[in-house]
Amino acid sequence: MNKAVTDGLALMPPAFEDGLDVWSAGDGTPGSDTYAGSGSGAFVPADQDFGGCLEILASADPTKLRYMGQTPILPGCYLEVRARVKAVSGPLPAVRIAGWAGNQNGHVTGLTETTTAVQLTGYGQVVELRAIIGTGARLGVDLVWQGVDYGHIGIDVLGGSGAAVRVGDLTITDVTGYFLRDMMGVVDVRDYGAAGDGVTDDSAAFEAADADANGREVLVSAGQYYLGQDVTLDNQVHFVGTVIQPANHHLILRKNFDFVTYADAFGDEEQAFKKAFQALLAFSDHESLDLNGRRISLSAPVDMQAATPDKVSYATRRVIRNGQLEPVDGPAWDPLVVTSQATYSAAAPLTLSSVSNAAAVPVGALVTGNGVGREIYVRAVDPVAQTVTLSRALYDAEGVQIFTFTRFRYLVDFTGFDALSQFCFEDVEFQCKGVASGIMLAPDGLTFNLRDCFMTKPRDRGLTSIGTGCQGMLIDRCQFLSESRRCRCHSARASASTSTGTT
Repeated sequence: MNKAVTDGLALMPPAFEDGLDVWSAGDGTPGSDTYAGSGSGAFVPADQDFGGCLEILASADPTKLRYMGQTPILPGCYLEVRARVKAVSGPLPAVRIAGWAGNQNGHVTGLTETTTAVQLTGYGQVVELRAIIGTGARLGVDLVWQGVDYGHIGIDVLGGSGAAVRVGDLTITDVTGYFLRDMMGVVDVRDYGAAGDGVTDDSAAFEAADADANGREVLVSAGQYYLGQDVTLDNQVHFVGTVIQPANHHLILRKNFDFVTYADAFGDEEQAFKKAFQALLAFSDHESLDLNGRRISLSAPVDMQAATPDKVSYATRRVIRNGQLEPVDGPAWDPLVVTSQATYSAAAPLTLSSVSNAAAVPVGALVTGNGVGREIYVRAVDPVAQTVTLSRALYDAEGVQIFTFTRFRYLVDFTGFDALSQFCFEDVEFQCKGVASGIMLAPDGLTFNLRDCFMTKPRDRGLTSIGTGCQGMLIDRCQFLSESRRCRCHSARASASTSTGTT
């Protein structure tokens, strides 16, 4: 890429022989002194090394030379500045590339505007100064100017008051191609200020790169990028580096919304699954998340509501399709068992009262005890009132007794939602492997749908509802397989429509 060619940008300063009235002895800003009217500089028409050049008599520290034209600084564009310098008399000074960074509001402060100085060690010895200026903190970039629209570029002569220094014509060239793999088809987030250090919030840089991509691919180069805000990318994106993002913020990939891209983005399958699910519920461009046929290994149950903490209910059709979920064996899948003394009265058929350690009783736990019945689950817990709300009335459990609450561990768990409707798994295999249970539904909702799915070897339960989340549930062309009789579909209400299902 060469902006001087593609966009017709004027980068090269004029030669000194064309006049010194555009060469400032100050910062290069309008109204600053020029070498045309200063006795500290003169044009030398026939230097043996430079041809035409500018001779400067150092009188200040630093003595400045700046081109007064506005050299454009564009996102993703990198400029190489070259200057050839030699000392001809007086004390030997040091020299460096320098500039003044500006935008529509004036001087941009807080930036490095000078390079490391080079000491001149002899008279008549030509030293070439070189520096690259750009918006991204790339390897090899000397002056990183973010938030800058233009610069006044030149050199500084340091020390050596009374030294005479000759300077050949400055050159400024576009070297953006040094930094781009595909010079015309890629926009790199680093060129828009992304640090990739895992600490700096790179959200604005990601969105700036996307806004400038205009159909090109956004490249997230190697590094770890912290996104502290919601980020939406409209263009195709390719992740070489990875991102980290708080749970309460979204990463929405509108062009390539699929699991593989999220896995590349987060570098972790579980986190990618959660963030992709979060995005699925967060915007309306896609009704489904394609798992790309991938097998996703889970080290612990996925709390689906915790993955999208800004939502406690959802009632728009959404689909997760085409993949496998399986547990990684470990203690995270062991059922939690709590025993507690509680009181039951038929006058309040859905409540256990005076629960001795109510705070320890988990929502979604299976309730067992004398007279409880076959499948009763904990729907809600109030630790302050010491009550537990049940999914159904108990059979014959009047009075005080010890109850056991067993919370099975499910690959995907929707109990954190108050209600979830019109959600569907399609062509998904739940490979429970005798380690995990399958799916726990939300307490309320309508028409949860399993289509062309397999539930293989669940440890305790295949599909469980602790309330009315199974109303109108559809199970079409699914198979539930187990080597034992523990595989069941359990519901607090018998409301499922099942086609060619095996339980």
